[in-house]
Amino acid sequence: MKLLVLLVLLGVAAVAPAPQSQNQNEPEVQLLRFESDNDGLGTYSYSFEQSDKTQREEQGELKNAGTDNEAISIKGSYSWVAPDGVVYKITYIADENGFQPKIEKTPSTSA
Repeated sequence: MKLLVLLVLLGVAAVAPAPQSQNQNEPEVQLLRFESDNDGLGTYSYSFEQSDKTQREEQGELKNAGTDNEAISIKGSYSWVAPDGVVYKITYIADENGFQPKIEKTPSTSA
């Protein structure tokens, strides 16, 4: 199970957008919201939103605790605005069936 969690986290990190160097004229990105909850028993959730419109949320739940079929089920999404104004959103499930992402891209609604 620990290997599955590690692989999921590595997969998510691999597809996350690379940080861009800050232009001197661009404002520094600020954290607008951060929420986190962890019961210490396998259930957790967290979310954040930044001033550059980057967002992330994730929930995890331990299923079949204490059995041979014990597994963590994770659902979440993250999104960001690319330099060309396109909003990318990745929605995913990661469980005993592997990492299952869905990718959406839409034009930015801001000017």
